Amino acid sequence: MIVTKSWLNEWIDLSNISTDDLVKTFNSIGLEVDSVSTYKVPNKIVFGRVLECKKHPEADKLNICQVDIGTSMRQIVCGASNVRAGLDVVVATVGAVMPNGMVIKPVKLRGVESDGMICSAKEIGLEDVQDGIIELDESIGSYTLGEEVSSNDIFSDDLIEIELTANRGDCLSIRGIARDLSAAYDKSLKEENRDENDDKRVGIGRILTLSHENNLNVNLRYKAVDLKDLHLPFVLKLRLAQIKEKKETDIEALIHYVTHSTGVILRAYNYDFFCNENKTLAKVSLSQDENGFASIMAKDKEKASTIGIIQEDASKVIGDKGIVLIEASYIPPDIISKKMQEKKMPVGPMYYRTSRGSEPDLNEGLNYCISMIESNSESSVFGGTIELGDMHEDKIISISKKEIDAIIGANIDKSKITKILKNLGFDTTKSSADNFVISVPNFRHDISNKQDIVEEIVRLVGIDNIPSKPFVFMENNRLENDYFKYKKRQLYRHKAAYSGFFESVHFVFDEKKVLHEYGFETLQEEKELLNPIVNTLDTLRSTLLTGLLKAASNNSKNGYNSVKLFEIGSVFNPKREESLKMAVLFSGNRESEGLANSGKPLKVDFGFFVQKISNIIGKFELHEFKTRHTLSHPFQCAKVVVDNEVVGELFRVHPDVEESYDLDITYMCELDFEKLPNNLKTAKKTSKYQSVHRDLSIVMPKEMRYEEVKKVIEKSASDELIRFYPVDKYSDESLGDNISLTIRFVLQSLDKTLEEEDITKSMQSILDALNSELGITIR
Repeated sequence: MIVTKSWLNEWIDLSNISTDDLVKTFNSIGLEVDSVSTYKVPNKIVFGRVLECKKHPEADKLNICQVDIGTSMRQIVCGASNVRAGLDVVVATVGAVMPNGMVIKPVKLRGVESDGMICSAKEIGLEDVQDGIIELDESIGSYTLGEEVSSNDIFSDDLIEIELTANRGDCLSIRGIARDLSAAYDKSLKEENRDENDDKRVGIGRILTLSHENNLNVNLRYKAVDLKDLHLPFVLKLRLAQIKEKKETDIEALIHYVTHSTGVILRAYNYDFFCNENKTLAKVSLSQDENGFASIMAKDKEKASTIGIIQEDASKVIGDKGIVLIEASYIPPDIISKKMQEKKMPVGPMYYRTSRGSEPDLNEGLNYCISMIESNSESSVFGGTIELGDMHEDKIISISKKEIDAIIGANIDKSKITKILKNLGFDTTKSSADNFVISVPNFRHDISNKQDIVEEIVRLVGIDNIPSKPFVFMENNRLENDYFKYKKRQLYRHKAAYSGFFESVHFVFDEKKVLHEYGFETLQEEKELLNPIVNTLDTLRSTLLTGLLKAASNNSKNGYNSVKLFEIGSVFNPKREESLKMAVLFSGNRESEGLANSGKPLKVDFGFFVQKISNIIGKFELHEFKTRHTLSHPFQCAKVVVDNEVVGELFRVHPDVEESYDLDITYMCELDFEKLPNNLKTAKKTSKYQSVHRDLSIVMPKEMRYEEVKKVIEKSASDELIRFYPVDKYSDESLGDNISLTIRFVLQSLDKTLEEEDITKSMQSILDALNSELGITIR
């Protein structure tokens, strides 16, 4: 919803309220501001009047104008087609800097001196209003010749775009927005007062009749106007351009402007569409169409429009003269939305408003529209109104003051509540001392219960103005360990699936012969199964690995070049004690064959598999390790360490095992599921100061493990060292039995930007410790 401050000011006095305060108020009452744009006309652009206009002797499309700018007379050559004597205009004087950067200077055009420029709206930074220059009129308010244009509110305005939720159809108009501001600022709305003197007018009943079917839940009201010399004021054109609306005819533009202003759905009909041949009486009929929608029908059951949805082109006003029927309509949004769900049909631009709830005060919209037509044309209005009012029961909500305070958790003054509800359009006249009896207006179809009323009060009081209170009642946590175990299992299953692995499920039984062959312990003899299902499932499994290998082998034999499996299940130690394990297998290609890899995808490798496991269980370390079983490759295996605790093992399957199972290169990992982390994420303080990176190349024996170096660095590190990791390893003949290892250090302080002295001191303490404890020196 787009509004401007000057447009809002026509409905509520905002003269002493800044745009910043207005935006804050919108956000605080639930009308979220999406964007704010400011229109500011540059200095040295003034109001002027064209006193004389004659053709340029050397150019057919140019005119020589004598323009009065208050303090002096200026000769200006102008090429606009609509320039003429007697026109009030906007003039950029010499020295003005236009929004596009152009500086106005005295020039000579085809031999004629020109001292300034008569401007169009686009040239001074406004929306493109019309072809040619601006034609000023009384719609912009009072002004004097020579006065700076930027001093006028219309030319120095703020455009505000508001993001409305679907239930706030009452705010799809300037008046609706102003109504919420009325409650927020406790200021009364300005209402349109129009005195109708119908005694000397031709009655509308002489030219129009309305027939209708019952129970269509539609409110209608008609006025008739004999249009003549309608011209749109400048402000109307500007505001329609600001809300990105452009209409084919002036009457259509005016109708849309009034709808955006008042929220009342208006339509203009061609009077002749409803008249039979050689007859001057128009017959309008309201009835259900073939789809069950309430529709306006004309002669021979020809449809003019579907109420609230779309108007047929044949019934629209073609020109800006002749008799026009102005219709104001209201249909409850829930009815029209339900109908559209049952039977879809094309919609017009007004359906968005009606389906969310339009303004039901039809007189407000009609009076506003007729007033604008009369003040901007020589039109004559027919007396009276033809109307159809569908009876409806007011929605009444009763709530006590005590209930309101209990729901809010604070004591809100009763007079303040009454004032808020009244300004929002609610009727509270039937309330008693301790109880509110609230009549909900039709335009607030979203209000249906006590909680909605309280929400309106809180919205306008301001959530920040209500003191916070802790809950007095606390319920014991009924969640037990079984629930958290279930959630943890689901979490890791989903993580594994997200990482591309497929879940494999096996019996808890396995073949004792196979387990012994690969070095796994099985149940003690006295605890073995008495009646195995089959000979190949004659014991309780002590690992998940063999089951995954069999499943991978079956997949490989079926032609799959890439096999990714995981399983979470129970295993048993020799004493038949049960524990939960998680195993992961990756065999074959890392990716599918395709154009990117020329049909030759890479095979899975140690680093790639480690990254996949990290995607599932998070951060961990790998330490040197030799497995007790013989499934693993002797030189590609490691133990998995999380928070200094061993949680499992990771390895490449031994080539002999791969061959026996008909598998390509295969990696596996088995983890103690109970030891995997499942803690809440905790926030840690981070530094706002820049981090520093330093690389340190050290010479160390080839046989020395990095783990030893890591422990020394961790023990001697200063508080500023936040992490370190190896980035390069190098060896050559000159190093002999040693290697060069480059370690990158990241330093950062919580209190300050580190200086070179701090960095040197921190790095030196690490070097000294490495040298004294391990005999390691810098390269």
